[in-house]
Amino acid sequence: MFARFTRPASAALRRGLATSSQNNAKVAVLGASGGIGQPLSLLLKNSPLVSQLNLYDIAHTPGVAADLSHIETRAAVKGFLGPEQLPESLKGCEVVVIPAGVPRKPGMTRDDLFNTNATIVANLAAACAKHSPEAMICIIANPVNSTIPITSEVFKKHGVYNPNRIFGVTTLDIVRANTFVAELKGLDPARVNVPVIGGHAGKTIIPLISQCTPKVEFPQDQLAALVGRIQEAGTEVVKAKAGAGSATLSMAYAGARFVFSVLDAMNGKEGVIECAFVRSEETECTYFSTPLLLGKNGIEKNLGIGKISPFEEKMVADAISELKGSIKKGEEFAKSMK
Repeated sequence: MFARFTRPASAALRRGLATSSQNNAKVAVLGASGGIGQPLSLLLKNSPLVSQLNLYDIAHTPGVAADLSHIETRAAVKGFLGPEQLPESLKGCEVVVIPAGVPRKPGMTRDDLFNTNATIVANLAAACAKHSPEAMICIIANPVNSTIPITSEVFKKHGVYNPNRIFGVTTLDIVRANTFVAELKGLDPARVNVPVIGGHAGKTIIPLISQCTPKVEFPQDQLAALVGRIQEAGTEVVKAKAGAGSATLSMAYAGARFVFSVLDAMNGKEGVIECAFVRSEETECTYFSTPLLLGKNGIEKNLGIGKISPFEEKMVADAISELKGSIKKGEEFAKSMK
């Protein structure tokens, strides 16, 4: 059972923002001027784990970089603008985070974002494959269930594919699950940890409440409502923002938490575990999110699904066909690109 390795949910973020640990990581954020990109860059700038922060976007990055560069932390910030400066933004980077793309609006599914975001991610992935092939690639751009297969196929085309270094960031699902469980049980959310497996859209989001630490139990109707809320939490935010965007601040927090965990593991910290949507043999889907033990070279060990309840087994079974479709869609898109 992997839960024993797992630290409190916000420990990675706290450590990322602490002053005791030092490192010289060079991190690039592609899509740094957007709704997720700006607060994510702020959190990364605040971290002593980062010594160089390269911000890339097609607009506004010089201003965002100038603004962040005035903050009294050690990370040097540089802005890169437009496709001609993209290669330079990636050189020497150990971690690349990609929140680029358009946000969801009311009534849109993550799949509605596909055509626009698939092209953006494919082009950025191609640049990464050429200019930072060894970097840890952390994809936030939705639909993650398709953008990870796209990224993998692009890296394969360039002959630099390493499945242990390409991650679909699903951390926001875990953050939400921890928060919602803590609210219902009157717990400190920083001490709750719910693994969330599967994918990163609707019913493919599978919170394993049975594996929550500390152990919690809910009556079946409350459990079903809780799972439904976790699965539709993104839509909850899209509706509340009433056309003004999707989850940006919570996603920036979750993205930063994931990056700090990756950097911790690269620094040699042991027992670092995060869930992410990656190349997988845990189910009949070729990509699947499960808890991963991270190490210096990315995924050290896939910890798998573990023991789950019959209710959770049914959720996994129900998610498979949708996941397979999203994966295939991404792979076919990448293969059709010139």
